[in-house]
Amino acid sequence: MSFTLYNPFDFNDPVAYAVPGFLLLIFVEFYFYLRKRNKLNTAYMKDAGASIGMGLGSTFIDIAMKAIALGYLFWFYQFRIFDNLGPSSVEEFASWTWQKAHLWVWFFAFLMQDFMFYWHHRLSHEIRLLWAAHVNHHSSQNLNFAVALRQSWLELLYKDMWYIPLAIIGIHPLMILTLHQLNLIYQFLPHTEVVHRMPKWFEYIFNTPSHHRVHHSSNLRYLDKNYGGVLIIWDRWLGTFQKELDKEKCVYGITTNIETYNLITIAFHELGNIIKDVKNAPNLKAKLNYIFNSPGWSHNGKDQRAKTLQKELID
Repeated sequence: MSFTLYNPFDFNDPVAYAVPGFLLLIFVEFYFYLRKRNKLNTAYMKDAGASIGMGLGSTFIDIAMKAIALGYLFWFYQFRIFDNLGPSSVEEFASWTWQKAHLWVWFFAFLMQDFMFYWHHRLSHEIRLLWAAHVNHHSSQNLNFAVALRQSWLELLYKDMWYIPLAIIGIHPLMILTLHQLNLIYQFLPHTEVVHRMPKWFEYIFNTPSHHRVHHSSNLRYLDKNYGGVLIIWDRWLGTFQKELDKEKCVYGITTNIETYNLITIAFHELGNIIKDVKNAPNLKAKLNYIFNSPGWSHNGKDQRAKTLQKELID
């Protein structure tokens, strides 16, 4: 008789259990913020409120999208290439017997999920239509734990589709989504200035506050760097890693800040900019470039794409 770990027909979101910890860390960080400045910054509080508001909105959207994602991931899972990566049924998946014999699958699935997240995150910066969904997470001019909750509403409509290849390989959908949510919990932690540096070995392998401060910076040198979720090794391997430099302080926000706490503007402002640019584009090729090229591409001005400007950067 096998021991049941949990109800196999219910995806129990690990993020829901982490919320009290998130709130505790937000309050602790705010305490350090007040100690350092000895005064309450109204703009800082409004910005944090907007970030939390975006997080609440994304929570409701994510509940519906996770149910839909389970549906299509299970559909693709039935055509899996490898049978030894996943159980034959959800009942088997829920048994301790299967889990104990397949711990290696969890490790493999963790690497695959984090690697797919890296590409989702990277392309969300390099394709403007995807950037329009992702940009709100970068629109705060602060970096704190509240900003970690500043999640996209639009990204949730398609984010889990990036894991379809994992289901086709043979990784169980419940395993995929559990790892995705655990990844999300880990990503909460690097959104802070309180922690300066971690041990060197940790900084080499994992995403850390130092690495993620770079990612959230609008400095030219730091743009489009450090996409890793849990692991930073993908960035080191694929040439998108940038170390935080003592000589160059991180400036948070986007290259053209929106200066608003309105949730609708935060969520959809870049989509509106794309529509305007497409409308004014002279031909079909230019229209498509405004949608699918990198942010900063222009048909009638200087190329403002990060990769172009970084080539001109002189140390």
